[in-house]
Amino acid sequence: MPGTQRVKELKIVQIGNSKGIRLPKSLIDKYGFEDLLQVEETENGIFLKNKKDDKMSWEETFKEMKAEKEDWSDFDDSINDGLEGDEFED
Repeated sequence: MPGTQRVKELKIVQIGNSKGIRLPKSLIDKYGFEDLLQVEETENGIFLKNKKDDKMSWEETFKEMKAEKEDWSDFDDSINDGLEGDEFED
């Protein structure tokens, strides 16, 4: 179904002092939703995703690190701090 969008109306219901939506079991099963979901706000609305899917691949991690333009210049100093020996190991 790439490139297609399905639209379904969901009713907002009272849940205690809050309001929420009920997701159909077919959607919960299809996307493997379990106990926790992440909600991402976008300019077009909200995006729900499974909490367990938030791990990035190494490639995604490196791209994210590059985009952040973090300063890792002191990393070499910490590697060469003289503690690479095993004198603290049991």
